[in-house]
Amino acid sequence: MTTQPTLTETLTYTDDGRTLTFTVGAQDIASYTYLPEDDQYESPRPYFHPLTTLEGDEVTISRPWDHVWHKGLSWALPNVGEHNFWGGATYTRDTGYANLDNNGAMNHQAFTSIEEGASAISATESLLWTGQPVEPGQEGTPLIREQRSFTIELLPAVNAWAILFQTTMENVSRTTISIGSPTTEGRENAGYGGLFWRGPRSFTGGEFRSEAGAGADEFMGTRSPWIAFTGQHDVSCRKSSILFVEDQANPGASNQWFARSSMFACLGSAPFFSEEVPLKEGEPLTYRYAVVIADGALDEDRSAALAAAAKTALNGWT
Repeated sequence: MTTQPTLTETLTYTDDGRTLTFTVGAQDIASYTYLPEDDQYESPRPYFHPLTTLEGDEVTISRPWDHVWHKGLSWALPNVGEHNFWGGATYTRDTGYANLDNNGAMNHQAFTSIEEGASAISATESLLWTGQPVEPGQEGTPLIREQRSFTIELLPAVNAWAILFQTTMENVSRTTISIGSPTTEGRENAGYGGLFWRGPRSFTGGEFRSEAGAGADEFMGTRSPWIAFTGQHDVSCRKSSILFVEDQANPGASNQWFARSSMFACLGSAPFFSEEVPLKEGEPLTYRYAVVIADGALDEDRSAALAAAAKTALNGWT
């Protein structure tokens, strides 16, 4: 039987040169792989996996057989000009889904700072996005320089923990890059791209909840300041929940959500769902989110409490 850590215990981390692992007491709650060893076809990029509740239930899956480019929780964009930073085939108006040899990579350059506290650990990271190399072993063309920050923070008031995530993307390609999605290319209701989470197989058929109420796939493409998902685990038969809060200062907020329950459980911010957003030279784009990981199911009151705690943490984050 797993003993749930108390939120009076100190949050710590280790770095094995490839992955940061965050721990409360004896329980690992998050791993962040910043130097992935993925094939180019999967658009190599940093990702969070596994993510685990305080009781020890895992709420992410990585490299599922149906979409091997799904990596736990990651910032992933499928239509970045002519490039794919999502992985797999690219959907375009002219080709439908096709393998276009355009799978780029988000390359970790350095952690410029890692700051430790008893209940929060913050990391700032620089990345360089490059296009797919013409030949294996060559370097791809630099396209976007990213400054990324994230904080792993304990939320004792709601007995949960959160990832605070910020990305600032700066165009270094010398030409405007339009960021879109399969929907902006003509595929209906497929506006994925942003901070994307893929849940365990047992979460299929789980429940979404937002200020509008509870439901399933009808939440696809909806707009709300926050949205949550509850699924049930095999073996333990317990339920766990994940909740996204969007910073309302984000461009276009409240943006749409990519939300799917029936095929498999996934949820993601989708700021490029229905309309392309230009990334111009000298005009960086910044997006900020909080993602809460909690044991148990959510009713209206608890989901509102988690959302409020996450919003407070996000607003106080610098």
